[in-house]
Amino acid sequence: MNFSVSEENYIKSIYHLQQQGESVGTNDLASLLQTKPASVTDMLKKLKAKNLLLYERYQGFTLSAEGIRVALSIVRKHRLWEYFLVHELKFGWDEVHAIAEELEHISSTALIEKLDSYLSHPKFDPHGDPIPDINGKMEVRKQVNLNDLRLNCEAEVSAVGSQSTELLELLRHKNIGIGTVLKVVRKFTFDNSLEIKIKNFPSFSISQQLAQTLFLKPVYGSTTV
Repeated sequence: MNFSVSEENYIKSIYHLQQQGESVGTNDLASLLQTKPASVTDMLKKLKAKNLLLYERYQGFTLSAEGIRVALSIVRKHRLWEYFLVHELKFGWDEVHAIAEELEHISSTALIEKLDSYLSHPKFDPHGDPIPDINGKMEVRKQVNLNDLRLNCEAEVSAVGSQSTELLELLRHKNIGIGTVLKVVRKFTFDNSLEIKIKNFPSFSISQQLAQTLFLKPVYGSTTV
């Protein structure tokens, strides 16, 4: 079954909100999509009629099994295109989200599977988010938030909690990207900011807010928490 661009945007947005809680509210979805609750209600009725949503009065709504399958297909396309744009066309990681938002609506399954094969079946996109395989399965890896990293313990940046252009530009300015190995050398109790050290660069401070967006995996042989 093919869906409109608007329907796919709703399905993907519901999926992302659903990862934060068991059910999704109309106002939350309207806020994310920057539209009116009445418009959301109309679309939800359409998606429910296509058996993509489960709804309980006063309890919010969630994607059905079929809705999750469709959402993961869209997420798969989005993240594969981001990987292609960064690793093959050399876009910056802060430049690809909007482009991938357009490309994710290409419906050709054959094209996406050719793309996946061409890219040698990547497991994670340029921002560290897992890429679902053709069956919707995603690799899970152990990560720790930068705020919880032990002092003087080296760890590798593995994911970013937001893909906003402003955040990614800031991280690039600070020479932080996926794969960057760093350590926390000091924690300041006054504002919970951190002093960070990256090899071959002077130490620098980052805010608690910025640290909350960074997730890291252990460097071989080390313990992060």
